[in-house]
Amino acid sequence: MSIADNQVVQFNYTLRHGEELIETSAGKDPISYLHGHGNVIPGLEKAMEGKEVGAEFEVTVPSADAYGDRHENRTQEVPVKHLQGGKRWKPGMIAMIQTEQGMRQVTIIKSGLKRAIVDLNHPLSGKDLTFNIEIVEAREATDDEIAHGHAHGVGGHHH
Repeated sequence: MSIADNQVVQFNYTLRHGEELIETSAGKDPISYLHGHGNVIPGLEKAMEGKEVGAEFEVTVPSADAYGDRHENRTQEVPVKHLQGGKRWKPGMIAMIQTEQGMRQVTIIKSGLKRAIVDLNHPLSGKDLTFNIEIVEAREATDDEIAHGHAHGVGGHHH
């Protein structure tokens, strides 16, 4: 089965920026996503299109097709109470914050007792990313998955 829109795809990956290991799914359940619904970065989804189950490949996704370019003026001062993921914030730490578009990762630039200055760029913005991919499984999505816009079950979204 070739990967195409409205299929649930399960894959293992290792993600690097240059020689730096960023993360891997090794030793964990494969990641599941609904192809054609923007559930993974655009460059990775494009690289998966047409691949077969069992395929193993490497792809380097330019920053424009991953998390976008960095914008140096994208900072904001926020109340510390809105930062999630820690208690004592230090520069360089990653926090989660609720926005009108949902949860978002931010990087702490400076933190005081009540307010923090955060970098709103995604931590991987401006970086070309290299993925080593192994496609484990692909199947037709259910009507519910298509309606919801994401995969359900192991490695996908759970309701």
